[in-house]
Amino acid sequence: MARSNRRNKRKPMAEINVVPYIDVMLVLLVIFMITAPMLTQGVDVDLPSASAAPIQDTEADVLIASVDAKGLFYIDIGGEQESISLAQLQDRVKKVLNQNPKMSVLVRGDKNVPYGDVIGLMVTLQAAGAPKVGLVTEPDDN
Repeated sequence: MARSNRRNKRKPMAEINVVPYIDVMLVLLVIFMITAPMLTQGVDVDLPSASAAPIQDTEADVLIASVDAKGLFYIDIGGEQESISLAQLQDRVKKVLNQNPKMSVLVRGDKNVPYGDVIGLMVTLQAAGAPKVGLVTEPDDN
């Protein structure tokens, strides 16, 4: 009889404790949630150069806003170019677009100007009512 009691005590258990696995899974989830945003910031990008077909517009239908290497803003409407502040540029573009809403709006930025200045100019143009803002580039020499 002593042997039959031992067999009953060593009966295999059919349950698996999943709590440790859930703990590990939650820790990994937290680690991925914290590290994922860090992986997408600060990535070095080497943009390729490509040639693109020029836009076929007449000079009268194009408004070109420019920013030079010194951070000065210019507006060019139909060949007439003048230096202007960012607030004045927004008012002037708003007036021009009210008269001719189909006018193309382009941005010409010097390659040495900070990226933030070009983005600031584009935001100002969109705030003035330009639905689309294009970028002017130099043709590729390849």
